[in-house]
Amino acid sequence: QVHLVESGGGLVQAGGSLKLSCAASGRTFSSYAMGWFRQAPGKEREFVAAIGWSGANTYYADSVKGRFTISRDNAKNTVYLQMNSLKPEDTAVYYCAAVLTFSSGSYYWKEYDYDYWGQGTQVTVSS
Repeated sequence: QVHLVESGGGLVQAGGSLKLSCAASGRTFSSYAMGWFRQAPGKEREFVAAIGWSGANTYYADSVKGRFTISRDNAKNTVYLQMNSLKPEDTAVYYCAAVLTFSSGSYYWKEYDYDYWGQGTQVTVSS
């Protein structure tokens, strides 16, 4: 069982930066692949970024590639999403998700692959 808590959201101007954190409970965090998703008002939740449990393998949605960076610190049971050059269309509730995996390099970009979800943190980008 993994409990996820996101933080770091807020209001930022276009072009600014935010760093989201997702703190996980449990002693086996390093065995979980992690992902970030987001849901804008009136839209479906969409994939943002994913990372394998070793941290060496990452994957991004085209819409955020080159602007967002996912990383993790297994010693702190935390995954991060550094968001730079933010745009108004990045406004959404951001969720982190976790799935147990036996492969250090595996990552996932489909919602149904994930077993655990956080409550979300709001990111608002003003123009």
